[in-house]
Amino acid sequence: MDKKQLVETTTNAAANGDEGGQLTSADVERVFDSLFGTVEHPGSIAEALNRRETVLLGSFGSFRMDGETATFRPGTALTEFLQDRTG
Repeated sequence: MDKKQLVETTTNAAANGDEGGQLTSADVERVFDSLFGTVEHPGSIAEALNRRETVLLGSFGSFRMDGETATFRPGTALTEFLQDRTG
């Protein structure tokens, strides 16, 4: 899945939620760019990692620095979903 497909999928999921309000693909793309960054600008995750902070995303997982390498550790909910142990 590339960025365009991820934006479209996320936009559709948000539109089908019960939270009300609509997000456009442009809204979602701005959020993704702010969170993950672009070639020109680091996102908030990269900025936190640069400060040597761990970024916790609930049961999805966490990003942290391991020496000079950014790493992702999946959380319990993601791991169980991927191992088909949920629902």
